[in-house]
Amino acid sequence: MVAGTGHDVAKRDDHSPATVDPQDEPSAEWGWHGSFPKGALIMGWVSAVIILLMLIGNHEGRVEDIWLVGTGVVMILLLIRHSIRARRSWRR
Repeated sequence: MVAGTGHDVAKRDDHSPATVDPQDEPSAEWGWHGSFPKGALIMGWVSAVIILLMLIGNHEGRVEDIWLVGTGVVMILLLIRHSIRARRSWRR
């Protein structure tokens, strides 16, 4: 394996947690190193509403309306599915 390519890290046998080097990821220095699960969920709902609000406009054809409604409905269904799975995950 060539050192520094990342392939040698995947072959480690010890299961010790990896430390994050602040040189590689500066956010590790001040303690935050994660994601925004609630923020992502909120932005998903906002995006779905914005897509559905795009139906209001000066469209002459209906093809774009079909795509906007389809995309908005798929996003809403995925958000509902995510909420249901997140609510039930602690029971398993």
